Amino acid sequence: MRFGITILTDQPWTEARPRWESAEEMGFDHAWTYDHLVWGGLPEAPWTTATPVLGAAAAVTSRIGLGTFVASPNFRHPYLLFRDAQALESISDGRLLLGLGTGGNLDADVLATESLSLRERVDRFQEFVDLLTRLREEDHVTAEGRWFSTAGARTLPPLRRTPYLVAANGPRSLRYAARVGDGWVTTGPTTDSVDAWFDGLAEARTTFETELVAQGRQPGAVPRYLNLDSAPHLSGAGRVSLASVDFFTDLVGRAAELGFTDVVTHWPREESPYSASTAVLETVARDVMPALRSG
Repeated sequence: MRFGITILTDQPWTEARPRWESAEEMGFDHAWTYDHLVWGGLPEAPWTTATPVLGAAAAVTSRIGLGTFVASPNFRHPYLLFRDAQALESISDGRLLLGLGTGGNLDADVLATESLSLRERVDRFQEFVDLLTRLREEDHVTAEGRWFSTAGARTLPPLRRTPYLVAANGPRSLRYAARVGDGWVTTGPTTDSVDAWFDGLAEARTTFETELVAQGRQPGAVPRYLNLDSAPHLSGAGRVSLASVDFFTDLVGRAAELGFTDVVTHWPREESPYSASTAVLETVARDVMPALRSG
């Protein structure tokens, strides 16, 4: 099991920098941030986009993976994101993890763009990832799509060390992630209990692995990233994965049983969302993560 932590971009860099440095010092395998113009969880908060923050984080760390959780087509053209990824791969010396997802409605709304159905959003996302894949594999890329086009797009330098981690929850998206992704990211289904959430994750895993086999891919070779804080809140208390050491340990154990290779939590905040104690985070990093890795 590998462990990740998400650090939001609502803090100025002078306050955020120690968190990124501490994430590495604590032994986390990867650290992430959301890629939004405005995030629905903190719609009135100060906010910055992911790519410059990840560049700054790369400059003050040396080992930890750095990722988007997740980049979307809401406000990014695939070619621009590809160019950003090339820069981040170089700055981080190959530590970039490019999480990719359909994105939320709020970013699209603030740009006053066309309202899309769920099917259209998935269609657009798949076109987005397909073009990103071509940009990684080809040069002078010309594409004419419904949403995204390029004309002879140059792609040097090659993007060789950055995995495309495709977010998926529903069956169609799970099959797509199994076909094209270098890894799978999921928040799991929307349910009213943790048990039901894990049942839904088990179904998603089956769909994902069935498609991997159909594509001639080895299921055990494809990383799976689970956002632990998308598990249902308990008793309306807004309980997150770092609510207690025991709760975190239980969630990770159940994730491991389902074959997830990586879990992601969030840096504790004083208030919701992700309200938790930094003391729990420190105990988890010091005692729990080493034990679960070796176990």
